[in-house]
Order: sequence, then structure tokens, then C-alpha cells
Amino acid sequence: QVQLVESGGGLVQAGGSLRLSCAASGSTSSLYRMDWFRQAPGKERKFVATITWSGGIAYYADSVKGRFTISRDNAKNTVYLQMNSLHPEETDVYYCQATVAGATYWGQGTQVTVSS
Repeated sequence: QVQLVESGGGLVQAGGSLRLSCAASGSTSSLYRMDWFRQAPGKERKFVATITWSGGIAYYADSVKGRFTISRDNAKNTVYLQMNSLHPEETDVYYCQATVAGATYWGQGTQVTVSS
């Protein structure tokens, strides 16, 4: 089992920045990849960014390229999402996902609210 705890969400004005964190604990020795998704109420969860754990290879949704940066700290089993130039339409609950030994785990989510 793997537990994920997100933090760093909050209220920010349009154009502002936030840094999300997601700490993994438990059976993390086979951690392969960690991802960020976001979801609005009643809508599908959307991919934001992903990073491989060993090589640190990152991919982003087109809408966030150049503004968001995903990174990881292997020693702390923590993934970060630096979000810059935020838009009001990016107000959502942001979720962390971990892929470990073929299984996926989700965190509880952290609310990001971008005011116009």
C-alpha cells in the first residue's frame, strides 16, 4: 500500500503562482511514476503533468507547458508541481497519482482557487 498526501493548494489571484507537494509513504520502493491531475465538480479528471521516478522524464498537458513544472525529490518521495501564471479556469481540485509495481494510488486532493 502507498499513501499520498497533497499540500500547497489555496487561493491565488490570476497570474499568480502556487507550489503543490505530494508526499508518498508506505511501499514506495517500486515507485515508477507520479502524476498530477485536476478535476472540477461533476467533470472528468484531467491530466496535468507526469514524471518518471528514476529518470525524471516529464510530460505536460499542452495547456500548461511553459507555465507549470513538475519535479521530484527521490530522497523525500515527494513530487512537486510549480504552477505559474495561473488562470481562473484552472480552479480545480488537484490530485496526485502514484504508479507503484503496476498499481495506481491517489491522494485526497488539494483545492486550488484562482480568482479573476
